[in-house]
Amino acid sequence: MRTPLPVASATALDPVRTRLLQDARADAEALVTAADQDAEAVRADAESRAAEILAEARRQGATDARTVQAAVRARARRAARAGELAARRECWEELRRQVAQGVGELRDTPAYPRLRARLTTHARHVLGADARITEALGGGVIGESPGRRIDCGLAALADRALDRIGTEVEELWAP
Repeated sequence: MRTPLPVASATALDPVRTRLLQDARADAEALVTAADQDAEAVRADAESRAAEILAEARRQGATDARTVQAAVRARARRAARAGELAARRECWEELRRQVAQGVGELRDTPAYPRLRARLTTHARHVLGADARITEALGGGVIGESPGRRIDCGLAALADRALDRIGTEVEELWAP
């Protein structure tokens, strides 16, 4: 058990006690202020780093978006080109079919025997008088001599004519 101080001693210590309490409160306030400042500095640093991270993420996102956009555009261009080439091929094949049909119909005309005779003459001129001449499937002739052959069939002649025209024929279906 503690013995209480005499009243005169207790009163004499009041200024010391008051000063100690004031100093303790001042120290506590200084610590709280320093802690608040440290917390504010940490918060400001965290916000700054978060802003930098966000800015970098946005830059990277924009870069990624441009990359993806370029890839999508390239795929779209390739798909469009493939579609265009497929359409051109269809047109080309249809033209070949119509030309082959048209030259095949020459067999049913009165001019065919004269045309066949001219094709036979041409084959003999190229291969020699001894060339063997046979009827080509679909009309025209095929000439053969040892080691040589010439196809003067109507379909083959039509194909060669179209091949000579080449890409110029695309003007028929170009816009």
